[in-house]
Amino acid sequence: MSNKLYVGNLSYSVRDDDLQQQFAAFGTVQSSKVMMERDTGRSKGFGFVEMGSAEEATAAIDGLNGMSVGGRALTVNIARPMEARAPRSNGGGYRNSY
Repeated sequence: MSNKLYVGNLSYSVRDDDLQQQFAAFGTVQSSKVMMERDTGRSKGFGFVEMGSAEEATAAIDGLNGMSVGGRALTVNIARPMEARAPRSNGGGYRNSY
């Protein structure tokens, strides 16, 4: 089992340090990262936490999944690798218009 966790349904005010403090009750937090919008700097409402061991990750899932934090029920589970996306059509860049 992996020790990297996905944390979803975060309040937009939650930051990296907030995640670290919340998960520290369940063991060693190696890293915590709230994903942010590149253009606005606003939280995307989800993040990732890496715990010290698989046992600590399981304890964090059991303790925090569904728990209300900031008025929102957290979704905590094992992080999955990012799926490959299909290339965007026209990519938003230069267009050939001959």
